[in-house]
Amino acid sequence: MCTSVMYQNAKGNWFLARTMDFSFELGGRPVVIPRNFHFKSDADEKGFDTKLGFTGAGRDLNGYILVDGVNEAGVGAATLYFDGLAKFADQAVSGKTNVAPHEVINWILGNVTSVADLKAKIADLNIVAIANDLFKIIVPLHWIVADKTGACVVLEQDKNGMKVMDDPVKVMTNSPDFQWHLKNLNNYVQLKPTSHSSKKYGEFESEAYGLGSGALGLPGDYTSVSRFVRAAFIRQNTDKAKTVPGSINALSHILNSVEIPKGVKADNEGGCDYSQYRGYMSLDEGAYYMQPYDDQTITRVVMTPELLNAKEPTEFPLKAEQHFNSVN
Repeated sequence: MCTSVMYQNAKGNWFLARTMDFSFELGGRPVVIPRNFHFKSDADEKGFDTKLGFTGAGRDLNGYILVDGVNEAGVGAATLYFDGLAKFADQAVSGKTNVAPHEVINWILGNVTSVADLKAKIADLNIVAIANDLFKIIVPLHWIVADKTGACVVLEQDKNGMKVMDDPVKVMTNSPDFQWHLKNLNNYVQLKPTSHSSKKYGEFESEAYGLGSGALGLPGDYTSVSRFVRAAFIRQNTDKAKTVPGSINALSHILNSVEIPKGVKADNEGGCDYSQYRGYMSLDEGAYYMQPYDDQTITRVVMTPELLNAKEPTEFPLKAEQHFNSVN
């Protein structure tokens, strides 16, 4: 379970951010994948090639798997869980690029230069129902993809095929499907950042107790439905920062509203989802920021020419001394 939002600062720079909410310890860390890299694939023994360098959160599992990140063209992308609705191809298709669901981010960030470019190329991609070695299941996923122009789409593949949908809200969570979430926002048109005015009941005039009454009815639970509404409202009304550090700071506060502490979202088997980290993708800057649950330190990774032209991926283990100071 995860939440993802886009954000534009006062200078017009765009960012994509996400919480990674999961019960299984993923062990991800910042990674830079160089240009012109060949990936092995669980769906096709030939694997697939990439052209663009990119950075994000990932792990080496007999080959790197990234779950979010940003590439050198300013495209950001993130995986989110799509339980009960995701449906992928039964087998590889000759003449197409065949990938497993957990490999889609690598293909997008390694080959796509914009949202428009993604729309042109997505028909050449065949996502095959192959299990992930770490989870031993076919991971049900959908994806949010954005670029530095502010364009944003959600990719969902279900029993009716692949859907590429423009995301005007610039928010995504988990199941139900994206169109359902958009329709559900119609139930919250009364929300506003200012207080509601007084209201008469007969001869009695009621007054709100303090500021904030405009947000009465904003859902506060941790379901994907409620997190979508909450993230959409808070994102829409958060002040625009003037700098990149200020923007990362603003995003951290937005994601605070949907972050899941350990223990509050448990299953019946003793496990619990929690926000293992928050990832921030600075699309104009081409930088990735990662904030883990345990110490809230933000680590920043920028794609330098040396990293982009390296022979192999470069990992950056999270260290407390790599502190990022947020200044407005």
